[in-house]
Amino acid sequence: MILFAIVVCEIGFWVAILAGLAARYLLRRPRLGGALLILAPVIDAILLALVAVDLLGGGTASWHHGLAAIYIGVSVAYGKRMVAWADAHFQHRFAGGPAPERLAGTRYTIKCWRDVLLTALAVAIAAATLGAIIFLVNDPERTAALSDFFRILGIIFAIDFLWALSYTIWPKKAARTIPAATLSR
Repeated sequence: MILFAIVVCEIGFWVAILAGLAARYLLRRPRLGGALLILAPVIDAILLALVAVDLLGGGTASWHHGLAAIYIGVSVAYGKRMVAWADAHFQHRFAGGPAPERLAGTRYTIKCWRDVLLTALAVAIAAATLGAIIFLVNDPERTAALSDFFRILGIIFAIDFLWALSYTIWPKKAARTIPAATLSR
């Protein structure tokens, strides 16, 4: 059931964002768009409530519950950025806005290190969620599957840290642009 809830919440998250952006830019209703965008964090709260009800009602934790904790952590930490990314692309595509900037070099490396901070926040939120679930259920047999997720959270953070470190050592080079005169020959 929880896996199904995660899938429904993920779909609902993106439907709320797309509906909000469509209302904002296609229907020219920014207030309605804002209201629809606010549904994204509400969907996360619904998922958290479903996990709590399932486990506090006697359910046994599985990897689905751990995945829900990771989903909530990532959604809360990266949610604002995901909405801004979608907004910039939607505005460019449908409202004549500027093309989203493609970062390279030092600016891309700085973005990678900011991502490390966001990933640390996501991992902390997921770990706190897992810890709270384990504490509230208070039955090691029913929450044993959740303990492994602390290691997974460490791996997620390590991968993001190594990604940023690799771009610090070997910066991403800007894409070469071909002059328009060369293309017309």
